[in-house]
Amino acid sequence: MAPIGKLYGHPRQPQTKAILSAAAISGLEVDLPPFEFGITNKSLEFTQKFPLAKIPAFEDNEGFKLIEGTSIARYVSTLVPEAGLLGGNAKETAQVDQWVHFAETEIHIPASNIYIGMVAKYLPAFNEEQRKHYQERVERSLKFLDDHLASCPSGLLVNDRLTLADIILATAVQRAGQTVCGVREREQVYPRVFAHFAKVTNDERIKHLFGEPGFVDEALAFKAE
Repeated sequence: MAPIGKLYGHPRQPQTKAILSAAAISGLEVDLPPFEFGITNKSLEFTQKFPLAKIPAFEDNEGFKLIEGTSIARYVSTLVPEAGLLGGNAKETAQVDQWVHFAETEIHIPASNIYIGMVAKYLPAFNEEQRKHYQERVERSLKFLDDHLASCPSGLLVNDRLTLADIILATAVQRAGQTVCGVREREQVYPRVFAHFAKVTNDERIKHLFGEPGFVDEALAFKAE
């Protein structure tokens, strides 16, 4: 099968993982050209197509272009409806969208702010007050999610099949496990959340895309420099 288009992004980027996972589960191929951040996306060839110079960015074989990771992943998920990535009916599709939005805004963004501020150190003014705020936000969301998963016999969010919501959530939870959830939190506080992560990321169709989780042993503690 010929690739459906080109995806510009880094393989370790959560959004890129989600898009490639959606394609893999749908039995689709996506071309992932070599990419060097700050060089490829600043080239004239790239910015003529994508003026914001953001990744991920997608262009299909007919010149149709999309930016924003979730939009690209959702588009890819529509191409093979029988894969079930958007659910089996209107209500399930709404639930998929609900959990995608929840995972991104309530887990991924605050956990990533901690990661960027404390690990990547791209936020020079990052401080303990910010870390505490973001951690509390993630913890509240993970508690809500863990309680919800207790009512899901399949261990998945919407039905008994893997959906885009499960994939996006796995990318968000991976970031939480790299920042605010150490061994104790993963095993004792949010066991269903991390059982869900294991279930999704051990799926043979996408296991290679997630790689090693890179989880911390203890939640990151702020150290002033």
